[in-house]
Amino acid sequence: MLAIRASRAFDGVRLVEGGVVLVIDADKIVGLESSGTLLPAGAVVLDHPDATVLPGLIDTHVHLCGDSVDGALDRLEAYDDAELARVIDIALRQQLAAGVTTVRDLGDRRFAVVERRDAAGGGSRPRILASGPPITSIRGHCWNMGGQTAGPDGLRTAVRERAERGVDVVKIMASGGIFTPGTDVMVPQFPDEELRLVVAEAHAAGLPITAHAHALAAVEQALAAGVDGIEHCGCMTPSGAGASPELADRLAAAQVAVCPTLGFTPEVPPPPPVLELLARMGLARKDLYMHVSRLHDAGVRIVAGSDAGIGTGKPHGILSQALIELAGCMPAADALAAATSFAAEVCALAQTKGRLRSGYDADVLVVDGNPLMDMTDIRRVRGVVVAGTVVHRPSVQN
Repeated sequence: MLAIRASRAFDGVRLVEGGVVLVIDADKIVGLESSGTLLPAGAVVLDHPDATVLPGLIDTHVHLCGDSVDGALDRLEAYDDAELARVIDIALRQQLAAGVTTVRDLGDRRFAVVERRDAAGGGSRPRILASGPPITSIRGHCWNMGGQTAGPDGLRTAVRERAERGVDVVKIMASGGIFTPGTDVMVPQFPDEELRLVVAEAHAAGLPITAHAHALAAVEQALAAGVDGIEHCGCMTPSGAGASPELADRLAAAQVAVCPTLGFTPEVPPPPPVLELLARMGLARKDLYMHVSRLHDAGVRIVAGSDAGIGTGKPHGILSQALIELAGCMPAADALAAATSFAAEVCALAQTKGRLRSGYDADVLVVDGNPLMDMTDIRRVRGVVVAGTVVHRPSVQN
């Protein structure tokens, strides 16, 4: 039995102060108690004064096949199986060191991450949820991942293949993307009827579906088609970006989960294609933050996801920076819930992850300080527990 004593806890929803002890038996949480609780004889006690214990973080948007260097997704075609496995291994270790104990991969190369999810020996790495290659149009955004297709029959086949391989979620590229030459972020990639078809096929297979959508037109199209989530959701037009109050209200009413993919390494300038797009629309990062704040205020379901792995400014383990930026758009407790309890709900893990609650999986993060008072403390990782086992204890604190 393991007991973690700390000054406070964020249980996935609220802050618990006054000294706490989290009791873990095998791979499950027994309970979150006051620090004066009498512990069972023989319990291993880890004391972390002036620290906060939280559920392990959930990054709802990563690319484990990306090596965190600019051009990462362009290089996927050149990887053989061994190199791809090496990149995935490094990514998982980097995520774990940042306190991320569950990742949702939204675009791999020819189901490599799905296969890794199913491989043995997963106890010391983050839990993986996987979409396989995103469904995209011919030469559409991220076509080189192996998911390009066309026409109703091709789209039905694509969804059926993913269902047969046991993916956790279907990902579709509803608009073009910044890093795929020849695609346009302002334009939907599929006709309305084809996007509706993919959504219906995914739901018929019992799978949720999330849509990559930068363009306002693609966000509107995805919402009308009945998707469960929208990635990025910048609502871009040639003259600007951001959802109108009416669209925000409709997103909230439909309970669509929006992942704005915040989290940019502060000292790394955005890649040239991003700078060119922002300049063309007259936008800055603060405009994106204002947009996310308006969505939150309207009641839109916001989840934390970083788009990790796609470049130098988006390395694996960047979710902590995403939370810092989210905390500038909403209350700190809501930002943490977006990476714990609420992320677990959106990922269909609400009964096992995202909370410090009896019977839940013992995936735990301990950080120095109090991230609800200063979200930068989320970077000060003291220890990480996966399935009841301490898997990361930095020798030098950040």
